[in-house]
Amino acid sequence: MGHEPLPPLVVMGVSGCGKSTMGTLLSDRLGLPFQDGDDLHPAANKTKMGAGIPLDDNDRRPWLEEIGRSLRQSQDAGEPLIIACSALKRSYRDLLRQHAPDVVFVHLTGDRETLLARMNARDHEFMPSSLLDSQLGTLEPLASDEKHVLADFSLAPPLLVDAICGQLQH
Repeated sequence: MGHEPLPPLVVMGVSGCGKSTMGTLLSDRLGLPFQDGDDLHPAANKTKMGAGIPLDDNDRRPWLEEIGRSLRQSQDAGEPLIIACSALKRSYRDLLRQHAPDVVFVHLTGDRETLLARMNARDHEFMPSSLLDSQLGTLEPLASDEKHVLADFSLAPPLLVDAICGQLQH
């Protein structure tokens, strides 16, 4: 008997929580492909974010649909994707689940001070730290009926990967 194939994973959380770093590390550990959801944004969204304008739900819908399709296709192909995507609202996660019902959300959580320090230490293409508070305000915590694991992003990355993989086994 083999082990259950892993579901597609969405590494989620606000900007600066380490989604891309964690996605890459999980990809290495689990042997699954990783895709940064930011790369799937239409050009218009990238332009808007670069100008410091938060996206609205209409901007996000085609992007989330694209992520959902990628998750579904990867699962159908037997190579479940790991995608980094903020997925801050329940409605966004519901949309992703419509495409990939088995998706598990890996929510990187922690405090605002750590986030701010990280965001100020990096030069991100289209996410100025001024958007952090709007993201924190938008974030809707995962509910008990959503498949997820919570992970504290203040842990050192190798420990965080261990913690996430330990929770995924269950």
